[in-house]
Amino acid sequence: MKVKNALYALVLFVITSSFSQNISHSSLLIPASLKQHANAVIRNQQTEIILKSSNEMEVSDKRIITVLNKEGDKNVDAYLHYDSNVKIKDLEVLVYNQIGAVIKKIKKNDFKDVSAVDGGTLYSDSRVKVLEYTPISYPYTIEFNYVINTSNTAFIRSFMPVYDFFVSVQNSSYAISFPADLSIRTKEKNFENIDFTKEELPNKISFSVKNIEAYKPEQFSPSIIDIIPKVLVSSNKFSLEGVQSQAENWEQFGKWIYNDLLKDTHDLPASTINTIQELVKDETNDIEKAKKIYQYVQDKVRYISVQVGIGGWKPFKASEVDKLGYGDCKALTNYTMSLLNAVGIKSNYTVIYAESSQRNIDYEFASMQGNHVILNIPSDNDESIWLECTNQKLPFGFIGDFTDDRDALVITPEGGKIQHTKKYTTNENLQIIKGTYNVSNEGDIDVVVNVNSKGIQYDDKYWLETETQRDLDSYYKKRWKYINGININTMRINNDKNAIEFIEDINFQATSYTKKAGDRMLLTINALNRSLDIPDKYKDRKLPLKIKRGFKDIDEVEIKLPSDFKVETAPKNVLIENKFGSYKAELETIDENTLVYKREFIVNDGEFPKEDYDAFRDFYKDVSIQDNSKIALINK
Repeated sequence: MKVKNALYALVLFVITSSFSQNISHSSLLIPASLKQHANAVIRNQQTEIILKSSNEMEVSDKRIITVLNKEGDKNVDAYLHYDSNVKIKDLEVLVYNQIGAVIKKIKKNDFKDVSAVDGGTLYSDSRVKVLEYTPISYPYTIEFNYVINTSNTAFIRSFMPVYDFFVSVQNSSYAISFPADLSIRTKEKNFENIDFTKEELPNKISFSVKNIEAYKPEQFSPSIIDIIPKVLVSSNKFSLEGVQSQAENWEQFGKWIYNDLLKDTHDLPASTINTIQELVKDETNDIEKAKKIYQYVQDKVRYISVQVGIGGWKPFKASEVDKLGYGDCKALTNYTMSLLNAVGIKSNYTVIYAESSQRNIDYEFASMQGNHVILNIPSDNDESIWLECTNQKLPFGFIGDFTDDRDALVITPEGGKIQHTKKYTTNENLQIIKGTYNVSNEGDIDVVVNVNSKGIQYDDKYWLETETQRDLDSYYKKRWKYINGININTMRINNDKNAIEFIEDINFQATSYTKKAGDRMLLTINALNRSLDIPDKYKDRKLPLKIKRGFKDIDEVEIKLPSDFKVETAPKNVLIENKFGSYKAELETIDENTLVYKREFIVNDGEFPKEDYDAFRDFYKDVSIQDNSKIALINK
């Protein structure tokens, strides 16, 4: 131990004597607790925002991050967006080795300059400077410094010291200063048990944190955005591409979006209005009219990312989409809205956070939020219809896990309001299996199965409609991967968009399905829907248990036993019930060669304390055990 301490002291002496100005950058000084579960450590981040007026803002940032291994390379995040309204005043990167010595300097002109949007984008003046650096060893440290100036003050950066799993934080600070005629609103979230300080002065607010250990992902937990500490920041007066606004609540914010971004974009040509009115003239029900118009949009236009307009927030005019036949989520939603309006159907442009994480628009904090746009058709019975206008395959009124069960901002002429999107209940997320399989005397099986899926289980499968036969063959073999030697004979699928049901009819054979020993044969009863995935085990779970979406499986399968065998022993009926769901399995004897296997597996959505996780895992383990139950057959 003394030798080790002496060596450590010698290294520190070398660092101090040779590179004293960079001693804080040495990875040797990182506390052990911050290395645990970490791929990278933010050593120090200092963000300073100077809001000079409602239409001018300067942002400077200095971030020092030590990358501990190859997995941490992605957390460097040394890139900077700019466009005609965001000017880069300063940009520099310094690279340090393990003991804190500078090994590379990278200036603004050395960054790779690329389009800020993907290849699906029609046009954009938004670009990004990206650091291209290949490390020669680990750990290494990146110091990323920049200063930008922008006239867009609608987007004020939040204080978000942690932004990913496996990243810890040693020090992080944030300060925003502003003139007396502006009012800054903030909202703090998830700072419990964190070393957090806040200072408020008449024209400046600052925050800082220290020693945040890395978050480690855990199965069935809340999304990271819902657990990390952050401070939302917004100004009561702001500017976006020269458009001035003032808003302190969602009603005012929605009025601004409607009046300044949407109102002048509903300019359909008269010929299109006539076409749409002719299309729905025989329909007396607004829903049926809307269905026809939605199908018209799906047939006519395609999705393409377009970053033109007010900060990417103002949609193309409806006339442009009508002429070109493409647009982004804003443009296609606005186009559909304009078509519905042409036949007197009210609908509302809706801003939302997309993806399966179910992230909410914060209903308590009006600000620029969201990353996607969908359409809302209000209903008298409080059951709004939600339309995803960028997808040419989805049925009318079905949004799936991309935008389900979350708070969204609905924009109306009267202002904005927060409304919750469709939640697919456990009973709606239904899969029904009806099938038959024959077992030969050699232990082979011949299977005929019908699978009907609804709700989120429909969402999991509707894409199969456009797959090739080869890809479908691979998909089904993977679905029943626990059965060896599958040969699929027929695959018929039907995407019933009216009923929103996905129906699969499959026939396959498999050799040596059973296990034979002497004059006995072991037959695993559940051939078509086994629960295989047992949640991970954690010695010390940190995060709550969250089941985002429940589901219900109902199976009924007739089993034709081999003619030379009879049942020797069979498992008893099973019923498991708890707060997470239930499992029921029954085996009914029809005659000496025919059995009917019935299975029902239900998992409920919900949030539970972390202490419940082990019991939830045990539930899945028990289901997996039951799904592998076997019948012992003996030769007659």
